[in-house]
Amino acid sequence: MNSFGKKFILTTYGESHGSCIGGIVDGCPAGMTVDMAALQREVDLRSPGRTVGSTLRKEKDKVEILSGIFNGKTLGTPIAFKVNNTDVRSCDYEKIANVYRPGHADFTYIAKYGIRDYRGGGRASARETVARVVAGAIAQQWLSANGIMVY
Repeated sequence: MNSFGKKFILTTYGESHGSCIGGIVDGCPAGMTVDMAALQREVDLRSPGRTVGSTLRKEKDKVEILSGIFNGKTLGTPIAFKVNNTDVRSCDYEKIANVYRPGHADFTYIAKYGIRDYRGGGRASARETVARVVAGAIAQQWLSANGIMVY
């Protein structure tokens, strides 16, 4: 599943070792103020290398809004965003291109999509969570604007 929600919908795209990870958020009303600094702070909390056992990749995780927000306000149209992957080392995975790794989604990925992207975790990578964090930060701001605080 690449889309989540019914009234506030997130559709994610990208792979962990592709050019970027991103998403489209649909369901925000027009005129909502989006605090990009607060959104970026939420994303910074999940940046790679912050906890034991996380990836050693060094990613800046800078959110770029492509559409749906103008002058800090939502337009009521889908909000498209991306986070570039800047530390991509797909060649690290070439020697295990034909090996299904325990603890990874290699088998389930090919069972679902019928093709295998052996570079990192593809769509099943923890890297994909950055799109969920961006959408969550937007949702948190919408809730806050409507008197609902999320801590």
